[in-house]
Amino acid sequence: MADVGKIPTADDFRDQLAKDFASAEAAGRDYVDILSSDLHTKLGGYPGPNHRMPVCCDVMHTEMGNDDKVLESPPSGRGATLEIRYRIPR
Repeated sequence: MADVGKIPTADDFRDQLAKDFASAEAAGRDYVDILSSDLHTKLGGYPGPNHRMPVCCDVMHTEMGNDDKVLESPPSGRGATLEIRYRIPR
């Protein structure tokens, strides 16, 4: 559960993505779709005045591999509607 009042860092987003990937793999899934607003909400601070959505989205893009694809993207590529399909296993 998110630490109330803690502003998530890039490492926090990376760690949560790794957990989401591991859960999908344990469930035998071929992919997992991650929505930036859901990822950020899990860690706290979103929505809110000190949100870290640009950092969240940058990490999501950085974690993409050759077989992953952007399903939905805001015009800037960094916003609450960014959705990426990550192939499992990683």
